[in-house]
Amino acid sequence: MTGTAMTESTEFQEIYSLDVISIPTNKPMIRIDDPDVLYKTEQAKFNAIIDRIIECHENGQPVLVGTISIEKSEALSKALKKRGIKHEVLNAKYHEKEAEIIAQAGKFGAVTIATNMAGRGTDIILGGNPEYMAKAEMRKKGYSDELIAEATGYAETSDEEILEARKTFRELENKHKEELKDEAAKVRNAGGLYIIGTERHESRRIDNQLRGRSGRQGDPGHSQFFLSAEDDLLRLFAGDRFYNILNNFKAVGDMPI
Repeated sequence: MTGTAMTESTEFQEIYSLDVISIPTNKPMIRIDDPDVLYKTEQAKFNAIIDRIIECHENGQPVLVGTISIEKSEALSKALKKRGIKHEVLNAKYHEKEAEIIAQAGKFGAVTIATNMAGRGTDIILGGNPEYMAKAEMRKKGYSDELIAEATGYAETSDEEILEARKTFRELENKHKEELKDEAAKVRNAGGLYIIGTERHESRRIDNQLRGRSGRQGDPGHSQFFLSAEDDLLRLFAGDRFYNILNNFKAVGDMPI
């Protein structure tokens, strides 16, 4: 079971003779998916992305920015630092904190920059993730990572240390769930998680995975991809001729086309 197989349904049938069936969502999808916006230059695109991030951040709406490379994520991070916007960067350099950073990307006013494939399999819960907050508190209390893993597991055991750790974990998780209720409501009122794609990927499935991080379980959300005529994918398929056409139209650099 996966949320992104429908775009490859033809391949599943032709290669594996398998059908792909779409199962309706448990709750209606209310995420707003805006059309792509195209700029002439990559710099103009980045400027627009930074402006959108700041706009959302000032309203308390959490933002997850998906990039296709470490270099692009670090360039965006540098620009945000110049504007004084606190944020988290998630790429291959900092993979140890991957799940934890992604899990907290739904907090009020959070800004997270991540490569598109980062943190897959970790749900972004609006307001914050009580499970990861409970784990973090257990670490502060001196529990080892191995014992915390046992505390969040379901295997039968008679080990008193593991049973005590499970009891502690449940108590901490319930405490954080209560604490985060108001925070989650604030994030929903702000519009939910805002997804920004900085380029289109060669695979639609990857783009859909990024978009699908928002608007889960009936939550509000928003998504939009920002593109430029200098993006690798557009240059590959449209070629220099497309860029020359834009020059003939005298497209203004900082304005969307």
